[in-house]
Amino acid sequence: MTSARPVVLVTEGSDPVPLDWLKQQAEVVEVRYDDPAFDAQLARAQGMVLRTYTRVNDVMLSKAPNLKVVGRGGVGIENIDVPACRARGVEVVYTPDANTLAVGDFVFGYMLQLLRPWCFFKDRAYEPKEFKKIRDSVRGVQLNELTLGVLGMGRVGRRVSTIATGGFGMKVIYNDLLDVQSQLPFSATPVDKTTLLQQCDVLTIHVDMKPGNHHLIGAAQLALMKPTAIVINTSRGEVLDAHALAGAIRAGRVAGAALDVFAPEPPPADFPLLGLDNVLLTPHLAARTGTALANMSWVVKDVMAVLRGEKPSWPAP
Repeated sequence: MTSARPVVLVTEGSDPVPLDWLKQQAEVVEVRYDDPAFDAQLARAQGMVLRTYTRVNDVMLSKAPNLKVVGRGGVGIENIDVPACRARGVEVVYTPDANTLAVGDFVFGYMLQLLRPWCFFKDRAYEPKEFKKIRDSVRGVQLNELTLGVLGMGRVGRRVSTIATGGFGMKVIYNDLLDVQSQLPFSATPVDKTTLLQQCDVLTIHVDMKPGNHHLIGAAQLALMKPTAIVINTSRGEVLDAHALAGAIRAGRVAGAALDVFAPEPPPADFPLLGLDNVLLTPHLAARTGTALANMSWVVKDVMAVLRGEKPSWPAP
């Protein structure tokens, strides 16, 4: 007998409160996208809730004759072939503003650690001479002295710029495909990419994987930057050429970098940025706050709205 409630697959986990809410509305099947049982459950599903690693394409859709909606708990939807979904009558919904604050905070954590050496001690206190030597020799840079270059002035780019201008007194320049100047409630100057790279002290990348963005920052772009500049990427691993960045850092053409995203992810054992003192690498943690994860998991509300024949709040563009 067919269940009176719609079947919704959850492929990469969920915050417990939204998941419990969904279980009151639907028959929830928690099954990973790489589980051998996935295809059998997919054939039954009317809805699917996923995050970063589940790939929705024509091959998957051909196995999902009853699917009506795919919900991405997160911002980027590069892992979902939206046109293929829409061609089959499958709606795609997501949570574009769920992790804006979390990622914005994370960027400045990176920035401060790279530009203000901390010289932490934990297991032992520095000897008096060592303590004094470090204190006398280590010098950081104040953020108000720097120009922040924002590549991509979307939600996260705007949050970072708001903190930079209002909190740290940084000068902000940016490059975006769209003319967003009139929408910005802070002081920031639009520039072309060459000017952005030449003038920034900190380059922070906030673009998606639109066609043409693969290795958007590579050897030629890094060669334009100041040797004292740092690069931060919390967007997509594919937009930054890690091999080119490693070469620039080793040669002293760029001062340092911080990466939270990789291509592939996780990075391989021979990832070129490993072992460099002026590089920070984290395992895709920028959006991993309790609040942001809950916000992303509430994509289930739009999934259920579509299954009820209602208009979702956040359909994919």
